[in-house]
Order: sequence, then structure tokens, then C-alpha cells
Amino acid sequence: MTTQKSLTVFFPAHNEVDNIGALVRATDETLSNLVTDYEIIVVNDGSTDGTRELLDSLVREVPRLRPVHHEKNKGYGGAVRTGFESATKELVFFSDGDGQFDIREIDKFLAEIDQYDAILGYRIDRKDPFHRKVFAKCWGMLIRILFGFRVRDLDCAFKMFHRSLLEGMKLEAEGAMVTVNLLANLQKKKFRYKEIGVHHYPRTAGVQSGGSPKVILRAFRELFKLYWKIR
Repeated sequence: MTTQKSLTVFFPAHNEVDNIGALVRATDETLSNLVTDYEIIVVNDGSTDGTRELLDSLVREVPRLRPVHHEKNKGYGGAVRTGFESATKELVFFSDGDGQFDIREIDKFLAEIDQYDAILGYRIDRKDPFHRKVFAKCWGMLIRILFGFRVRDLDCAFKMFHRSLLEGMKLEAEGAMVTVNLLANLQKKKFRYKEIGVHHYPRTAGVQSGGSPKVILRAFRELFKLYWKIR
């Protein structure tokens, strides 16, 4: 099945030189069989490990790739914001640049997106360290209490939207709160969504930073700072 809608796929990436090349190639191969008009954006968030140089050279191999570079690290939220702002197609999909998802599962999202405003993925079996799972569970419970969300896997980085739904939307979060910020805005619009399970795989290269004490502390600071603004 080939969709007639155009599609932007973007990946936030910080120091993912060992993962992003294979992910971009797999994405291009997958989309070439599913979408007639697409672009692949990688938001290089101030990487210092050669990610920038790899992406710039990869454009010759994958012409649909469009790297966007942050000269300084802006955080996950800043990278996601840039991805949305850079998207030019009718549909927008994003995932992480660490290769922990199988991009081929995007076909299930494309098959359903015409019936909904958004398709939200949830991890069937999350393959992260135990401490990250514990934090994610506690964080998810807190967010559900504060915002009334009923989303099964709030921070699953496998999501698709109609770009028209995002126009004019202001995202203020710089870190992990960006997904909360996004869904809170969409909830105000009473958006229609469907949740679809996707497989999750262990990280095979690079360093995981999402569960570090610094990142967790930043998430809670953002939560208390933004709660009254986005609720």
C-alpha cells in the first residue's frame, strides 16, 4: 500500500554517530515503498561525536535527507520543536535517533492516520534499564493525575500527526516535558487519536542520557514551571 499523502519523518539526535546512519538508510528504504512524497529530517542537537559530519556526507547517498543542525545543545524538547517547525509535508512523524524502534512499523500508522488526528505508539515491551522503567512509571502516573491524560505510553517516541493540527502551536518545554506540552495542547483541541503497539529494542550503541539524575531533575523543574501554563 502506498499513501497519497506526503510525509515528514524526523529524528532528534544528540551524539548518535553510531546509530543514525543505519536508521536514516532504513527509513529511506521503508518510506520508498510506502510514500510517494516524503522527507527525512535529522535534528542534530549540538552533537560533538561526528554526528554532524556523518549526516552532511549521508545526503549524497540519501537525497531525501535534510539535516538540521543546532550549534549548541538545546535539549530534547528544543530538538523536537525544531523538527516540527522544519516539517513541510502533510503528515509529521517522529521517533528517536537511537535506533530502539523498528521504523518499518510506521506502515501501521499510515494505514490508520486518515481516520484520526494522531496515532500514538506505545511500547509493547520496553527494553530499557530497570531504573528508567521505574522512573517512567512514576512520571506517567504523576502526569496522568495532573493533566488527566489517558495515553498508555506518554513518552513513547513513535508518533504521527496531521501537520495542520500543529500549526500555531507553541511548545515551551526544553526537555522531557515536551511530550506533555504537546499532548496538553492537543487535548485542548479535543483531538482524535488511536494508540498502536510497537516493538522496542535495547540500545546497541551510544550512551543513554534520558534516565540520568540531571535529566530527571530538569524534567521535574520543567513540570512545576510549566504546569499552570499548559494545563
